[in-house]
Amino acid sequence: MDIWTEAKRWRAHLDDRNGTSELEQTLRILKLTEESGEAAQAWIGMLGQNPRKGVTHTREQVIGELADVVFTALVALESIGADAESAVQDCARKAAGYLPE
Repeated sequence: MDIWTEAKRWRAHLDDRNGTSELEQTLRILKLTEESGEAAQAWIGMLGQNPRKGVTHTREQVIGELADVVFTALVALESIGADAESAVQDCARKAAGYLPE
């Protein structure tokens, strides 16, 4: 399976199901906030930072939640008309420029 193709496939599925209005695009971008919150919750749960709940998550669950954030971002990029692969490659090139050789 190719992640870039799958992001396009999910965008097409969501387009067919929910349409492509600006509101729908906004909701797909806001979905990132939801997924990021789940990643934070899993990290807090892995560290046992909530004394009332204790340890509630594993490192593998945190990894899964972070991966959800990444994939959701790819679908959001595709949803607003970007080519996710090109956008991520451009971002990586820009980030690489900040590090010494």
